[in-house]
Amino acid sequence: MPQELKTGVPFEKDGVRGFLHMPPRGGERGLVLTHGAGSNCGAPLLVAVANAFCDDGIGVLRCDLPFRQKRPKGPPFPAMSAADREGLRSAAQALRALTPSRIYLGGHSYGGRQASILAADEPKVADALLLLSYPLHPPNKPDQLRTEHFSKIRIPAVFVHGTADPFGTAAELELAVGAIPAPTRLLPIEGVGHDLKNGRFNLQAIIETLLEMDGD
Repeated sequence: MPQELKTGVPFEKDGVRGFLHMPPRGGERGLVLTHGAGSNCGAPLLVAVANAFCDDGIGVLRCDLPFRQKRPKGPPFPAMSAADREGLRSAAQALRALTPSRIYLGGHSYGGRQASILAADEPKVADALLLLSYPLHPPNKPDQLRTEHFSKIRIPAVFVHGTADPFGTAAELELAVGAIPAPTRLLPIEGVGHDLKNGRFNLQAIIETLLEMDGD
């Protein structure tokens, strides 16, 4: 694989900043991919997922959320979450101009949570969700569920979750996604924690499941 496909090419437009992975012949489908609260778009998991999708002919824009653009380190402030969702919306619009057929919105942990909230509020922002290690609740606090918006999600959603994730067990997540009225699929990764082994597992299964959920 050419180096520029492995790492992506720098992308910066209308407040969106990250790296673009495009198949050699372009792509009709695209995935916006964002990071967790303690990371950035250079996270190994995001790079691995971006390369796998690009190999399958799907363009990927992995980008830094606005909170990370403002603060190179540290977690997001709750007051920044609306701005982060605005950044996701802008990224989806930017990628739609390059991959006009279908757009998927996804992310790891915090990034996936914000993507799901945006999709709940604006169903037309994307055609499906890819949620990696959804942070169902804070570690050791199973009563503090982050699912109040699930009943409003109207687009298909694929959840990829490690069975050793302290932010929620696969069983807890399977129960929670029952509140989503749209089609959902949970892909448990055995013995893996919140980092999903930095993408060192069968990524092809994720691609196939997402395309199947989107009706391909």
